[in-house]
Amino acid sequence: MLLKKISLVGFFLFCLFIASSPAYACACCAEPGFYEITTAKPDKFYMDLLGEIKFAKASKLYMDAGEFEPIRGLDELKKDNENGKSIDFNIVETFLQGTWRLNVKTGAGRSGSFVLPMPATMTRYKADHHNSPTDVEPVLYKEFIVTGRVGSGNGIFRSAGARPTNYTLVLQGRGNMCDNASDFTHWRLGLNGPTAKYAFFGKLGS
Repeated sequence: MLLKKISLVGFFLFCLFIASSPAYACACCAEPGFYEITTAKPDKFYMDLLGEIKFAKASKLYMDAGEFEPIRGLDELKKDNENGKSIDFNIVETFLQGTWRLNVKTGAGRSGSFVLPMPATMTRYKADHHNSPTDVEPVLYKEFIVTGRVGSGNGIFRSAGARPTNYTLVLQGRGNMCDNASDFTHWRLGLNGPTAKYAFFGKLGS
């Protein structure tokens, strides 16, 4: 009996040592200079993770110095912008059964929606951008990149319904080697098709 108790205590101490060892504690630690880009079919973990990542409501249309000149398919927003009306967006987003559904309303009261089916593969990018203090573990810059075909678009985004219109959704963030929904803080959605070419962006909610 005494031998059995000693064995149990020894096993407990061994487990405690393993759990507190640097190798175990740093399973998620990144090393300086780390770089990884992977394109693969997302497994259940990543599909569940995508479902946890939520868009904050406020978002903006991306415009460079040319403003609406390079943009196609948003003539109503162009008129609102010329008339001094708000073209900023409020978005309600859901991700169910491998499909994003975005319902959008502008400050001027216009509305539209997208259906974005998840493609077969997703690209994951992680890299040390060398902007962390040298005496601490690197904080990696991260992206989830999803490129697929727009399922449908209506309202102010009906131009995106013309086939084929492609979309690229990028979820951006920072963190260690292990991926968590809380790592991702910003998003960007770009569309490109026969009658649609534009992008908008915003923050991710908790």
